[in-house]
Amino acid sequence: MEYRTVGRTGVKVSSLCLGTMTFGDNADEAESGRIFEACLEAGVNFIDTADVYSGGVSEEIVGRLIAGRRDDLVIVTKVFGRTAAGVNGGGSSRRHIVRAVEASLRRLNTDRLDYYLLHQFDDSVALEETLHALDDLVRRGLVLYVGASNFAAWQYMKALGISEREGLERFSLIQPMYNLVKRQAEVEILPLALSERLGVISFSPLAAGLLTGRYRDAHRDPHRDPHRDPQGDAHRGSHATQGRLVENQRYKLRYGVPAYHQTSERFVDYAAEAGVNPVTLAVSWCASHPAVTAPIIGASSLEQLLPSLAAAEHVMSAAMRAEISALSPEVPPAHDRREEEPARQARP
Repeated sequence: MEYRTVGRTGVKVSSLCLGTMTFGDNADEAESGRIFEACLEAGVNFIDTADVYSGGVSEEIVGRLIAGRRDDLVIVTKVFGRTAAGVNGGGSSRRHIVRAVEASLRRLNTDRLDYYLLHQFDDSVALEETLHALDDLVRRGLVLYVGASNFAAWQYMKALGISEREGLERFSLIQPMYNLVKRQAEVEILPLALSERLGVISFSPLAAGLLTGRYRDAHRDPHRDPHRDPQGDAHRGSHATQGRLVENQRYKLRYGVPAYHQTSERFVDYAAEAGVNPVTLAVSWCASHPAVTAPIIGASSLEQLLPSLAAAEHVMSAAMRAEISALSPEVPPAHDRREEEPARQARP
């Protein structure tokens, strides 16, 4: 396992981060324990959770699993989602953040959080208010570092600017979505992270399972004539009838674009030709971006986890990364002046 430094904090973490969204949901406590132990055995010391995962049960399971080895692990949790009844049961107000961090500490059975992230941007609260609340948590010793997930680049930068201006604890860790079909982070978020020395734990490296190949043919016409396809349905794989992309409306909307499925098919074929499990290859591709500290891997079972864990040992060459990147549409430059890119990239 490779260990990387989170931004400019000096904290060293494994190049893979265990995501625990399935703990207490798709994975019961026993299976969660097997997943957790396999990760620790492989050298993972980086654990991500959130107060809304499984209604707080994920944090409770993690709290029991880390008992006796808390100091060996780097724990991330998040705040924003609704965790209580009433009009103030969620969001990024000082009131909710203070209540939420105390509840997370109890569930995780720890006296401090290594990283505490805003789960989403809350436009109903002045960002200054939220950042002052996070700074207070750091000063109280309840939180060591702060950050955010699911922000746009301008929102991350606005937060950094406010923290600089007002002498507040700045973001150290960010959590964007990033995978082969969702590459928007490459336009501004990942360059921002490199420029500002922010740690990055990217989520959804498998595109909710799309890049595993299990959803092949999900966007094909079920009435098409297979005889017109020289490769045939048997070669292309089966149409999954279960899983997030067919059962969960949020993921169906997020990954329902036909072009994403076409990219997935090209990628799965590439992985087969390379002789590498597509899960391993998808995670390794994410981890190979210079701004990414650690992709978040997760699973509902130990068997499902193992190919993701194998990415820690997979060597992603620059040539292979370029070949895989070419399987999805080109990402435009942030300024949209494509004619300037060759000259810019040629500069020393």
